[in-house]
Amino acid sequence: MKSSFHTDHTLIIDELEKSIKFHNLNYILGFLPKGSYLVGGYIRDIILGREPEKVDVDIVVPLNAIEIGKKIAENIGSKFIILDEKREVVRIILNHIYIDIANQVSSTIEGDLCSRDFSINSIAFLFDKKCLFDPLNGLKDLEISLIRTHSENNLLNDPLRILRCFRFVSELNFKIDLKLVDFIKKNKGKLYHVAKERINYEIHKIVNGKNALEAVILVKKFNIFGSDNFYKNSFFLDLEKINYPEFNQEEKEKFLPSFFIAQILDVVFLEKLKFSKAEIAKTKLLRKWHFLLETKNIAQLTESDRFTLHKELEMFLPSFIFYLPQNLRLDWLHRWRDNDDKLFHPSNLLNGEVIKKNLKIKNGPIIGHLLHYLSKELAYKRLNNFDEAIYKAKRWIEQNAPKCD
Repeated sequence: MKSSFHTDHTLIIDELEKSIKFHNLNYILGFLPKGSYLVGGYIRDIILGREPEKVDVDIVVPLNAIEIGKKIAENIGSKFIILDEKREVVRIILNHIYIDIANQVSSTIEGDLCSRDFSINSIAFLFDKKCLFDPLNGLKDLEISLIRTHSENNLLNDPLRILRCFRFVSELNFKIDLKLVDFIKKNKGKLYHVAKERINYEIHKIVNGKNALEAVILVKKFNIFGSDNFYKNSFFLDLEKINYPEFNQEEKEKFLPSFFIAQILDVVFLEKLKFSKAEIAKTKLLRKWHFLLETKNIAQLTESDRFTLHKELEMFLPSFIFYLPQNLRLDWLHRWRDNDDKLFHPSNLLNGEVIKKNLKIKNGPIIGHLLHYLSKELAYKRLNNFDEAIYKAKRWIEQNAPKCD
């Protein structure tokens, strides 16, 4: 598929039919009743020439979505899930493809499309007539890269859609309609009525998009997750002044999301929104070392403190780079990229089993303390080989092992 914007209906339909055939979706068309149509992100992405990693297909049928979904799943040997029994919304999972089938909720297709979140997701492809139906001018909004809603009530019906605006800024590099901006500012508090897991999911989408920086700046600007004073804390940086080109693409994808999450949510919010223990622990460590360096110059850190910093932050140090003085960032990044730098990547020449065997000592906390000491000696280049490590270990044991009377 060409990575270009399609405005000609014939071209869009041609690309749609090619994609449907490519993903073997044509096998399910025979099970769909007359009046069924395709809608949502699948069409939007084809028009934009995007190829998302996960293929999400939204199909609307006049009636009996559950029955139709079951029949399709049985015939193509796929997983079948009922998402909403009352409203009849089902999901079929076939390899990497997610097919959601729902009943039409309005008496007309136009009525259904008018109830969707944004105009760019309200373009339908009518299977029977093989034509596009775009009553809300979604094609025009795609062309001018605009996120606009037909009705604010559509967002109030599911306030998570407020957060989706920022996801489309992040993923599509779209701008938000000014009327929608005013609505978001007035109604951001309604997000608290949404399930925590759903908010968590959207935040991860926002921070992982290609234009995450712009989206995160807006989230902070509109104070989506806090009061007007929320970002007064010195931990929250002015993102517009930060320079990211120092990172290569792999580093951006791996480390910027954690940095962005820590820049829009504090630890209390992370816990409320059910973030993983690992993500919460990461943010706690970022905050710990940031505030320590607020009171103490890096050059004033003891050897032991500096070693502990690298030991605790090693796996995600690039997420911490922006809290450092500007003149240190590039040097720290270069050193972190060097896997042989033993300060930035603490390691050891010995392990617990070798120590027990050679020094004739038993399991206990002393082994952990000894390994920490040897790793620090290696980091500061006071240790070069196995024999030196054994010698230093023996000396350390003599000085630090508990004495027996």
